[in-house]
Amino acid sequence: MKKARILLAEDDTNLGFVVKDNLEQQDYEVELYPDGEMALSAFQRKSFDLCILDVMMPKKDGFSVAKSIKEINDEVPFIFVTAKAMKEDQVKGLSLGADDYITKPFSIEVLMLRIENILKRTQKNTASQAPKESFEIGRFLFDYKNQRLITDQNTIEMTQKEAELLRLFCLHKNNTVERDTILNLIWGDDTYFNGRSLDVFISRLRKYLKADIDVEISNIHGVGFRLLVKE
Repeated sequence: MKKARILLAEDDTNLGFVVKDNLEQQDYEVELYPDGEMALSAFQRKSFDLCILDVMMPKKDGFSVAKSIKEINDEVPFIFVTAKAMKEDQVKGLSLGADDYITKPFSIEVLMLRIENILKRTQKNTASQAPKESFEIGRFLFDYKNQRLITDQNTIEMTQKEAELLRLFCLHKNNTVERDTILNLIWGDDTYFNGRSLDVFISRLRKYLKADIDVEISNIHGVGFRLLVKE
């Protein structure tokens, strides 16, 4: 029987490969990422049955990644891995909805048992939660999978990057998405030239959405952008 797909976020290269190799020997599908931004980007594009998140990672820590994951799909279970044994960190992790918490150094066998127990409890051994691909934005229906923005009168065919950008805003509707986060998730880095490209794509999305006066992409000066949708 095909087992679950696991997202593993771990910046310790050696530990990451050891865990990945052991999980794959148990027939799990594992995708390993060395920082929080890459892990979150993968989660936004693919479906996973379980996330294993190192707390202390570059670019985006495990707590921040978990919070974003829960906003996208609060059904997906996750385990925090940390070198810290502080009670405050454990409380914070559990308050974010963590299904388990494991402290380095740990036994691979113990991690395996905890994964099995979580997957049995959540009944996701054979079924993955698909990422959200359809959104209502005011008068618009946004079909992310087919890259279309639809109203009663018109259908706009979007490019892949336009669709990825709009989906990111939809997942964080009415909340600010930081400029650097957008650039790293969608463009891969936050260089000056990619920043100029982002501004061009924001202008395109605003043009597409102007048919509904209750929908707006606002610029939060010095921070990022926010998709505002009046209810």
